[in-house]
Amino acid sequence: MKALDPAKIRSILIRGTNWVGDSVIAIPAMREIRRLFPQARISLLVRPWVRDIYADREFIDEILEYDKERAHAGWRGFVKLASELRARRFDLAILFQNAFEAALLAWWARIPQRVGYARDGRAFLLTHPCQIGTEVKKVHQAYYYLNLLAEMGWLPKRLWEQPDYQPTIRIHAQDSDIREAREILRKEGIGDNEVFVGLNPGAFYGPAKRWFPDRYAAVADSVAEEYNARIVVLGSSSDLPVVEQVAGNMKRKPVILAGRTTLGQLMGLISQCRLLITNDSGPMHLAAALDVPQLAIFGSTSEIATGPLSANAVIIKNQVDCNPCFLRECPTDFRCMEGISVQQVLGKAREVLEKGPAAACK
Repeated sequence: MKALDPAKIRSILIRGTNWVGDSVIAIPAMREIRRLFPQARISLLVRPWVRDIYADREFIDEILEYDKERAHAGWRGFVKLASELRARRFDLAILFQNAFEAALLAWWARIPQRVGYARDGRAFLLTHPCQIGTEVKKVHQAYYYLNLLAEMGWLPKRLWEQPDYQPTIRIHAQDSDIREAREILRKEGIGDNEVFVGLNPGAFYGPAKRWFPDRYAAVADSVAEEYNARIVVLGSSSDLPVVEQVAGNMKRKPVILAGRTTLGQLMGLISQCRLLITNDSGPMHLAAALDVPQLAIFGSTSEIATGPLSANAVIIKNQVDCNPCFLRECPTDFRCMEGISVQQVLGKAREVLEKGPAAACK
């Protein structure tokens, strides 16, 4: 594989990941690209639903949308996007998305240097196909993206073993999104000085990542009563069936905002939470990036691989012999989640809330 000199690169296309959690986890690698290529213009290509994560970030210069539903729908849309990218005359493409399509798009756009992992049968489309070592699969996924840069010789190998290196995902919600979030809350009767706790009881991946709605409801009722807190239930429109189960089990009516916000507004809302109680999900990673106190409940997945990268996060997990299984649905007795009690989560919530606003908030 021919060495690539960063000093000769003037224009870079990063193909970002498609999901909220992965998009947050990739931020440390993007920051390294900015550091490694200070002279280059860096463009980030992402699907529309994750672009708000990268709005006004110092490590990229522009965001390009891959809109498969409208502007780039179907094969003609793919060719159109490839032509648009070709016209920009990128020197280098770095593919964080693992799909075959990402490599095909960079090749079709005639980007002369194409870096990505050699997987999904796409190695022949890459000028610099990189290997995935077995060790990187045992550490946090942030190092999966950083390791791609290490395979190119731009970063030290086995970066996770360096005690002085800590990947940072820290970002901020835009002021406009915070203003819109506060306005949404005011319309729901929550004043600017009122304490509110966020619940995120959904998880797109599947039921094996979701703690039980009735237990979420019990924790929420106790928190609302003990701390005079309002409860705001967050998530996407696909989470609404679970959200409605939580609300239906609560004695105190919560404010349901699931499916009613943009991603930017969701970030604004999370940034204002006194505490977020969440499953392993995109909002969990957003809370970590925004440095908001959270309780992160893990079932079928691994907190080592995809846990929140934040000192303000408390992991709650019942370690059993079959987890992490990474299954979407539990084929047995769901013992990992069954073993997490209302009192256990409520106890951790009390610890955070009793620290006081100055210690527990933003």
